[in-house]
Amino acid sequence: MTLAPVSFARAADGDAGSGSGSAGGSEDSRTVTGHLEPGAPDFVYLPVDVPRGVREIHVSYGYDRPQVPAGTTGNALDIGIFDERGTRDGGRGFRGWSGGFRTEFAISADRAATTPAYLPGPVRAGRWHVVLGPYTIAPQGLDYEVTITLRYGPAGETAPPRFPPERAKGRGRAWYRGDCHLHTVHSDGARTPAETAAAAREAKLDFITTTEHNTSSGHAAWEGLWGDDLLVLCGEEVTTRNGHYLAVGTDPGVFVDWRYRARDDAYPRYVRQIHAAGGLVVPAHPNCPFVGCQWKFGYEGADAVEVWNGPWTTDDELAVAAWDNALTAGREGGGAGRGSMDWLPAVGNSDAHRDGQVVGLPQTVVLADDLSRQALLAGLRAGRSWLAESADVDVEFTASGPRGEHAGIGERLRAAQDGKVTVRLKVTGGPAETQVRFMTDEGQLYATTLPDGAGTVEWGTTPSYASFVRAEVRHPAADGGASGLPGAMAAMTNPIWLGR
Repeated sequence: MTLAPVSFARAADGDAGSGSGSAGGSEDSRTVTGHLEPGAPDFVYLPVDVPRGVREIHVSYGYDRPQVPAGTTGNALDIGIFDERGTRDGGRGFRGWSGGFRTEFAISADRAATTPAYLPGPVRAGRWHVVLGPYTIAPQGLDYEVTITLRYGPAGETAPPRFPPERAKGRGRAWYRGDCHLHTVHSDGARTPAETAAAAREAKLDFITTTEHNTSSGHAAWEGLWGDDLLVLCGEEVTTRNGHYLAVGTDPGVFVDWRYRARDDAYPRYVRQIHAAGGLVVPAHPNCPFVGCQWKFGYEGADAVEVWNGPWTTDDELAVAAWDNALTAGREGGGAGRGSMDWLPAVGNSDAHRDGQVVGLPQTVVLADDLSRQALLAGLRAGRSWLAESADVDVEFTASGPRGEHAGIGERLRAAQDGKVTVRLKVTGGPAETQVRFMTDEGQLYATTLPDGAGTVEWGTTPSYASFVRAEVRHPAADGGASGLPGAMAAMTNPIWLGR
């Protein structure tokens, strides 16, 4: 849906264009009002004809929030902007998106003066588009007001961005802890990048990924915050109307469009774009109950799935169960470079936005050749990883065969179908009365308790009995097991596959 254009072409004469205006001096403003009914398009485009000589464009907006009947949604209106290069699918003209987190933003060549979530650069002449996204609309509709202010003067120069390096010192081939779903002030987070980096170091993480909602502005926000002890990967949380997914470890500066639903058949194009940019596609919190959060696109082309998001909840329990069912069916996955793999590895991330939400709860621990973008992504893609609630918890999980065969997490133990297999789990730093479960394609086949949260557990099986084994380390059930539901997760592994 495209509205009537707002013109500043006759600003000196005080022409109000399609709204009200004030002219003269070093800036001019136009205000546009409108009304949206339930069922309005996902995105409403307000064209703005920007003349030459503009130093900064400033946009503010507001909308009504009427009371609504119980059980219905109220008004929520997102906002962003595209420049004179246009709004075409793929976002070549993309200059920023703050969703519903901000009521105003500014863009100029000055990086320091440009609002986080928006990309600095000159305000060139041409037709820009303010984009309104009616996330939800009350039964009585949504009234909105948008004010565009142009400030005139020399455009200035934009300093080239400094993106994070692709590797840190690391420890050679080792297990590296990371959190690949984080938000700062560059989308709807309250922490600055500096505060997030400090929280990552406090959590003893080796790497993080910047994944702001529908913007790449955070890629250049980490200068001076990375180091030998912390690698920062670039990415995005692509927030569509039919679910959210993470682009993890993409080339710096890559923006992934979000303006589509599952019915539009656009998602596969962006999967290809992310893979071409060297990144991974990871559906996020697929069982989240909120509007627009449930994953509706299927898993073709995905490289992993986020089954644990923030502190353990029923949503995570459902996500792990669905993932486990798919492991048994052997039909998920298919991301680029997966080779013969027909399963989708699990990851866990904090999705932390602000104080009180712990960076690194949970975290994904990846076996990688070194602390570099390429090595970490290879480990994640291969499923050589496990998940933990904190760096205090450590596990070692292996399987061995009768002839000395050996396999670790994400690998296959190529033993005969009737060959004796020993599965071994070592736990340290678990909760008191740690509950250990060995899960297979038949479900739980072994369980025990580690009273002090540490110890080694062994279990014997054969590939004919279990085609895979994965381990869960859990807290005791909060109700003492009365409901039959297990306790919260403390750690879990990706599977070891058994048999040829």
